[in-house]
Order: sequence, then structure tokens, then C-alpha cells
Amino acid sequence: MAVVVNPISPVAFSVMGLDVRWYALAYVAGFVIGYYLFRRFMRRDGDVILSKKQLDDLLTAVILGVILGGRLGYVLLYNLWFFIAHPLEIFAVWHGGMSFHGGLCGVIVATLLFGRANKVNPWKILDIMAVIAPIGLFFGRIANFINMEVMGRPTDVPWAVEFVGTGIGPRHPSPLYEAATEGVLLFVLMYCLWRFTKLRTRPGALSGALGMGYALARICCEQFRAPDAQIGFLFGTNWLTMGQLLSWLMFVAGAIIFTVAFRQKKDKIDNAY
Repeated sequence: MAVVVNPISPVAFSVMGLDVRWYALAYVAGFVIGYYLFRRFMRRDGDVILSKKQLDDLLTAVILGVILGGRLGYVLLYNLWFFIAHPLEIFAVWHGGMSFHGGLCGVIVATLLFGRANKVNPWKILDIMAVIAPIGLFFGRIANFINMEVMGRPTDVPWAVEFVGTGIGPRHPSPLYEAATEGVLLFVLMYCLWRFTKLRTRPGALSGALGMGYALARICCEQFRAPDAQIGFLFGTNWLTMGQLLSWLMFVAGAIIFTVAFRQKKDKIDNAY
């Protein structure tokens, strides 16, 4: 027997005729909380010192990296032919369609450029972001569930979810699985690594750990998540989704970054920027 849920409007509220969507609020919550925690972690660590202006510039760079990278990643990797036929839809982000892997690449590029411009080791910045990032992932997956996006495969488990009036049968609530693993569990893991180990003394190590941790969580959750309708499974009838493929590549990249971080000599770590 499924858990029956009434669909929630994707619009949280309206202000002077302007619709404010849950997805937008998820992004805002992630950025605001992330900014606050970044400042606290930065002061506690003492290894990355940025002025108020630099922090604001970094936030702007990260926001642009997330949005531009996330959208471009979705366009190129998930629905290229549709956007070639409808190029104006590339800018209609309110219709949905953001790639985490693309957004991550956007953030990395933005932070590398910021670090070079401000003479700061970008990997030290990325390591703090790696601890905070799961919070944004949590809010994003909750918004996915509200929007009835990236839902799971059909199932008869007792906690299956069925949305009233959609004509879609009981399915795994995969966005909630991802919120729990990629969000809550990964945040606890990353915080413990930052707080109770010496990984933060090796710039890039925490970033690599996040890459591997997220990849494993995403690969597992994709076992319950329905593949993208326009792509389907990449092999056979039920094996390997695009999300899993990208996550395997992310795991390898994270492992390489993690390994290189440990092989860096002390003088290179101190002088890198």
C-alpha cells in the first residue's frame, strides 16, 4: 500500500504577480546557509582569510558557476537535441533542468579563477565548500520531490509514494533518498572529516572525498530512480543511467584529486595559489 500524497504547487507564493518557486527558494536557502557556514569555518580554520568584499565576490562567482554550469551541463548531457530544436528554452530555467555534475564543474572553474585573481589557494576554498555543499543538495532534492521531478521507479514497497491525480502509480520517493544520503549523510561525513581528521591540512583532500562520497551515494540512489525519459538506460533495458555514468567519472576524478593532495610536498602546499 502506497503513501498517497496530494501534489504541492511548484509555486511557493507570489509577490505582486511574480511567482516564487520552491526550486528558487531551495537555491536561496543553500546559498545563504552556505555563505554563513563558510564564514564560520573560515574563521575557525584560520587557513583561508578573505575580506568581506572577497567573500561577496566569491559568492557571486559560485552562484554564476552553479547556474551556468548546471544549466549548460543539462543542455549538453541530458537533452541536447531538444535544445538545438528549441534554443530559447535554454534560458527557461524555470521549466526545470539542472545538472549537478555540470554545476559542480562550474563551481570548480569559478573558484579556480577566483583563487588566481585573489592570490589564494583555490583548493583550500573548495575544501570548505565541500563540507557545506551537501546542505544545498538537501534543499535541492526536497524541491525535486515537491515538483514531482526525478521520481523513482515503480514499486510496491510500503513507503512508495503515489501523487493524487497524476495517473502515475506508486514509485520510490527517490528525491527523498537522495536528500537523506547526498544531503544529510554526506554532510555528517564531510563535517567529521573536516573536524576530526587532518585532511583539511592537505588542500584538495576534502574536495576529493566529497567527489567520491557523492558519487557513491548517487550511484546507489540511481538504482531506485527512474532514468531520464529522453535518454533511458544507456545499456540494455535496466543498466547504467546517465547519472551513474557521470558519477563513476566523478568518483575517479575525486580519487585522483584525493591522491594528489596527499602527494603534494609541504612547500608546494604552502605556496600554492
